[in-house]
Amino acid sequence: MLEKIQIIKQRFDEVNDLIIQPDIISDQQRYTKLMKEYKDLKIIVDKGDVYKEALDNVAEAEEIIADGSDAEMVEMAKMQLDEAKETITKLEEEIRFLLIPKDPDDAKNVVVEVRAGTGGDEASIFAGDLFRMYSKYCSDKGWKVDVVSQSDGTSGGFKEIIFEVSGEDVYGTLKFEAGVHRVQRVPQTETQGRVHTSAATVMVLPEAEEFDYELDMTEVRIERTTSTGPGGQSVNTTYSAIKLHHEPTGMIVSCQDQKSSHKNLEKALKVLRSRLYDLELAKQQAADSEKRKSMVSSGDRSAKIRTYNYPQGRVTDHRIGLTLYDLSNIINGDIQKIIDELMLAENTELLKASDDVI
Repeated sequence: MLEKIQIIKQRFDEVNDLIIQPDIISDQQRYTKLMKEYKDLKIIVDKGDVYKEALDNVAEAEEIIADGSDAEMVEMAKMQLDEAKETITKLEEEIRFLLIPKDPDDAKNVVVEVRAGTGGDEASIFAGDLFRMYSKYCSDKGWKVDVVSQSDGTSGGFKEIIFEVSGEDVYGTLKFEAGVHRVQRVPQTETQGRVHTSAATVMVLPEAEEFDYELDMTEVRIERTTSTGPGGQSVNTTYSAIKLHHEPTGMIVSCQDQKSSHKNLEKALKVLRSRLYDLELAKQQAADSEKRKSMVSSGDRSAKIRTYNYPQGRVTDHRIGLTLYDLSNIINGDIQKIIDELMLAENTELLKASDDVI
């Protein structure tokens, strides 16, 4: 482990020198990437320093015990030895997790798409509940949520809502939310008091920058229309709404959230680029059996990942068999405890698959 820490320390020193070079500072894209690498490496380097100090303490204590000339010092050394060995065991486990290769997409912002599934109006209402849950969670994390487009449900909620989330390590956190979410409750429209099961699908796409995915604009047909729905007198008179048709895939992306046609086009292109980038990632993952081992964050999107049972106040995540009787807080944005457990499960899987890291 010391050898691995030393290699990381060498790279950390290299990055430390690079980020103060004028040509690097002037290249915003490269500077941002190096700063992210610097922060990630610093965590390991700092932990490595504590680890090396603990090893030194063990060596020092063992030397005193071996000498044995001072009984009082030997007794103190034995206590120091036990304490240092316990610290080393804990640090080694922490460092092993830190040494797991990180998904470079984890640091990216995301585009989240929530769509009502089976269940009619109740599914749309549930999609609205999920959007509010994520909005509250993101707000608590200090992340920014920006709606790209929405299609309202007839009785509330959304048939579909697409929104961007920007902040620190957003994809690495929210990727666990991708999949089918089920709700079991008595719908507002139910007169007999029967519990119904409805569903909504959540897609979490890492936001693709232009250098991540080069979009060929000759393959994109841009349709400009007037916006619909609430928004003032200019809504139905200016051609500000954008609809993109990606000819090779048949993908269609719409955006009318902004008053400006230019801003709507910018947002729509961001969503289209992210969807196409996600398609490429899915192909890579399908070809990479090691990556596909993790069903926690890269499993089948059609799989039911979580159930929200209102009569029992229960939330169950089916991927890891986690059940929490705290539905009211969870649906109000307190999902960190679920995400923490999913992260731990994935890291454990990755650790098993990366025994050769150390």
